[in-house]
Amino acid sequence: MTSKQSLREDMTAAMRARDKVRTGTLRMALAAVTNAEVAGKAAKELTDDEVQQVIAKEAKKRREAAQAYDDAGRTELADTERAELAVLEEYLPKQLSDDELATLVADAISETGASGMAGMGQVMKAVQPKVAGRADGGRVAAAVKQALQG
Repeated sequence: MTSKQSLREDMTAAMRARDKVRTGTLRMALAAVTNAEVAGKAAKELTDDEVQQVIAKEAKKRREAAQAYDDAGRTELADTERAELAVLEEYLPKQLSDDELATLVADAISETGASGMAGMGQVMKAVQPKVAGRADGGRVAAAVKQALQG
């Protein structure tokens, strides 16, 4: 079963259960997948990996919105964003812990032989395929920066 089929079936189940947050979140995720399919010159069916990327992008939007609402003192809106984020995270690979991420970064640094901030691009290029959606790009960049400075 593809990720898109799974999203549709889960949305139907959420509608039957009258789970408004889950239904709305899955509906928005499916809309984002559909938009990605029709973007560009020709419509195409997304692969499971591409669907994962769309969901990851939606999750990042929720994370950033929750932070913005927290900063503005709008906790009720931040809580809504976090609830949607929790639903989306069920469809993403398990996120790397800080220790696991640090290990991958250290391996990439030794592979590339990079030293200092000038090698950050090389290290990022080496570590991104290994991370593959299991950590936010900002977290990866921060880990690489810390390892190269320390």
